[in-house]
Amino acid sequence: MSHGIQSITKLLVANRGEIACRIFKTAKRLGLGTVAIYSDPDQQALHVASADEAYCVGPAPATDSYLNIPAILAAAKASGADAIHPGYGFLSENAGFARAVVDAGLKWIGPPPSAIDAMGSKIEAKRLMETAGVPLLPGFHGHDQQDDKLLDAARSIGFPVMLKASAGGGGKGMRVVEQEAAFAEALSGARREALKSFADDTLLLEKYLPAPRHVEVQIFFDNAGSGIYLADRDCSVQRRHQKVVEEAPAPGLTDKTRIAMGTAAVAAGQAIGYTGAGTVEFLLDNDGQFYFMEMNTRLQVEHPVTEMITGQDLVEWQLRVADGQALPLSQQQVSENGHAVEIRLYAEQVAQGFMPATGNIDYLAFPEESDHLRVETGIRAGDQVSPYYDPMLAKLVVWGGSRDQAIAGMRAALQETRIAGVATNRDFLIRVLNNPQFCSVNFSTGLIEQNKASLIDEPEVERLQSLAIAALWRLHQTTQQQATSPWLAGQGWRMNLPVVSQFRFACNNEMVDVQVTPNGQNYHCQVNGETLVIDGISYTNNSVLSEGKRHGLFSIVEHQDLLTIISDSLTLTLSTPDYDVLEETDSGFNAPMNGTIVSVQVKPGDQVLADAPLLVMEAMKMEHTIRAPRAGEIADVFYNHGDLVEEGVPLLAMTEESAS
Repeated sequence: MSHGIQSITKLLVANRGEIACRIFKTAKRLGLGTVAIYSDPDQQALHVASADEAYCVGPAPATDSYLNIPAILAAAKASGADAIHPGYGFLSENAGFARAVVDAGLKWIGPPPSAIDAMGSKIEAKRLMETAGVPLLPGFHGHDQQDDKLLDAARSIGFPVMLKASAGGGGKGMRVVEQEAAFAEALSGARREALKSFADDTLLLEKYLPAPRHVEVQIFFDNAGSGIYLADRDCSVQRRHQKVVEEAPAPGLTDKTRIAMGTAAVAAGQAIGYTGAGTVEFLLDNDGQFYFMEMNTRLQVEHPVTEMITGQDLVEWQLRVADGQALPLSQQQVSENGHAVEIRLYAEQVAQGFMPATGNIDYLAFPEESDHLRVETGIRAGDQVSPYYDPMLAKLVVWGGSRDQAIAGMRAALQETRIAGVATNRDFLIRVLNNPQFCSVNFSTGLIEQNKASLIDEPEVERLQSLAIAALWRLHQTTQQQATSPWLAGQGWRMNLPVVSQFRFACNNEMVDVQVTPNGQNYHCQVNGETLVIDGISYTNNSVLSEGKRHGLFSIVEHQDLLTIISDSLTLTLSTPDYDVLEETDSGFNAPMNGTIVSVQVKPGDQVLADAPLLVMEAMKMEHTIRAPRAGEIADVFYNHGDLVEEGVPLLAMTEESAS
């Protein structure tokens, strides 16, 4: 076999999206055949088109397709694949799947099942790490899961505490409990989410550090037991305990801390007889002390930043180790060059608590890839973002000679990234990269929460400018139509009066009036009474270029009776209503997304206080609690446990009466 891979000729990737595309790229470079699996709605997905052949493994729900072990093994047999790579997520840390792959006579591109088992339970992992001498946070890792036992443990540790699913990761089944009064609700939610995501509702408790950084170490072991670490990564920028910005190496660490952390990570791998790629995650306190958090027995979403600074292809390393080869480098041969930053581009409604978003990708533009820029994605224009899977759309990875250069390069890459049809966190990520705390390495895992207003709210100046550009685009369209037909001409003689054009848009459930008045080469635009001067305007088929004081390139997307304006830092979607007043709705009672009702906590006649939990929805593997926007009495509940609901439908009704 070319490139020295002897025992693998055809590789099946038991995953979807950008990670499947990423693995196929390396496999093809090594001369391997590639096999994709897909669920019914993913038949036309990019990862399917990227493979040499593809097999359907079931309907949309992950439990019936991407978690369907017999169907995946049947696809491997039908395709003649001799190896399976699990990617990350789904079955990547499932020891039962690993055993089934090996029992079927296939190569498993991952650690041995025994290592997965050892780290699959966070409770058992903590015990092993304690034995191996890896630093641990104070916590409860016991088997007694009774409510009162867990509450007693929380009291002993001292609030705030962190509840964690023992079998999981990725922020699922995790809750921060600030005070005892909130413990019962948090416990119930964490258990339910853990059971849904990992089929195991066992929890552990840890002391919650109020301002730590999240630093992790990439480790790699071969079959002979040789192990090394390949630099560290900072993953502190998180929402809902899920990472959104990662970078390597972790900035601001002393050489002593780096070496100690890397040594502890390798010791963790040695303690469980590890093989292949893994990540050991630590919490770094502001005093420089680090504590073991968990170990991920798989390739990580953020592995590209390590690849960018080391010059290594970690997927190739995985394939070589599975082929029985020794590690390509020793610890002394590992070198680092420059700095790399990765962002996770999600389909989500940032202003609504980062709720997952669904919809059709009507427009998509990514920056051009280069040696310093990688775009890893599993989507194309026209694809549907469904509620069934994780809402990550893409990863952008940028290398720079320094951290500042890498951040600047990522800002530019995000400005070139333009998406319409589904809400994304693109604008939010740009604001994160501009945040002074982030730029000065004065941040912790609480960065987003501490800067919520400045990171989440749309900048008013940019918003007004985009609304003015929308009006100018509409005016341009009208002028073009008038130029082609005398029947549409609106030119009329006026004495001493300028031509004033008025437009009305619906924007974020608000009515916005824009008045445009030409003034020589400029346009005076009044947006709800605020005046802006826009000059140096030129138009193309799908963009507006402003070269004056308010310069910038605005992409224009008309889709589904909507108008989306995308600038360097803001994406604004507008509609043109044919009514004067938007219908007033109470979003507190409406489904914020497509999803499943997993818990109904009230019934007709109940009196509730403002912010009381009413019901819980699950979408894209995360739970979202619907709370009362005010005090009142529950008049009716329209859905039950297990019901599927669509975004925007009323969930319940409340009276205006105050709770007694």
